[in-house]
Amino acid sequence: MQTWITELINHYGYFAIVALIAIENIFPPIPSEVILTFGGFLTTYTYMTPWLVILWSTAGSVIGAIVLYFLGRLLPPERWGKLLRFKPEEIAGAQDWFLRRGQASVLLCRCVPIMRSLISVPAGMTRMNMVKFLILTTIGSTIWNTLLVLLGAGAGSSWTIIVEYLGVYSWIVAAALSLAIAVFMLIICKKKLRRQSGK
Repeated sequence: MQTWITELINHYGYFAIVALIAIENIFPPIPSEVILTFGGFLTTYTYMTPWLVILWSTAGSVIGAIVLYFLGRLLPPERWGKLLRFKPEEIAGAQDWFLRRGQASVLLCRCVPIMRSLISVPAGMTRMNMVKFLILTTIGSTIWNTLLVLLGAGAGSSWTIIVEYLGVYSWIVAAALSLAIAVFMLIICKKKLRRQSGK
């Protein structure tokens, strides 16, 4: 996949970066670290500039986030609850938590692999204010994109080393996220068993 990504950016420049980042936000397995660090590397010897790579990659991030935001709005929380077998009060609790802490979550999760894409779905589910969502998404995406593009530009031809380190970071985050989900599901299951045994 890395070769395919670098070839597209080599051929289509900024347009490829916008398209790939937008797709990466909708389909997380496409690695943004490859797109951004390679884009940064290209600024060291081509017509491309770091700030335009950051600008266009952030535009791609926002486009992808909007798609997932409206995907979250298409299915009401009650339907998500039925799919996940959550009770109405559990869904209400999750909504209440996101309404209280959603803004910080949208901002911070834009710098976390996997979550940087998925956070747009609960934002849409809870009908988070669209303007706030776009502002927070733009700020968070700009921070992440700037960091990776400048790292790629600074590393030059050694940009693949940055990708390797970021790959380790992504695996750690994925493992931590999987553990958190497992713990969360375990807690939910225990609560359901207690309620059933109490009947």
